[in-house]
Amino acid sequence: MARDYKKEYETYQGTEEQKKKRALRNAARRTALRKGRVKKGDGNDVAHNKPLSKGGTNKDGTRVTSASANRSFDRNSNKGLVSETSPKERQRRGNNRR
Repeated sequence: MARDYKKEYETYQGTEEQKKKRALRNAARRTALRKGRVKKGDGNDVAHNKPLSKGGTNKDGTRVTSASANRSFDRNSNKGLVSETSPKERQRRGNNRR
């Protein structure tokens, strides 16, 4: 089944809330680029210390993580985060608690 990108944008990605979050993510990435913390195409993500889905902002701080670690958070049925630490991050730290 083909993905309907136009419908996805109209119903989710094009909403004002998502546009604001996208602008925050882009601003955080630009700041990290200027500071030399990341490079274009390096495979890293700029992650917010307090996730945007939990009310975080760029003022809460950011960190550089691998893309796979940043995108592997457990989520509940409402797409909200179950834990602010990804399974890969917990494994790296040797911490099996949520």
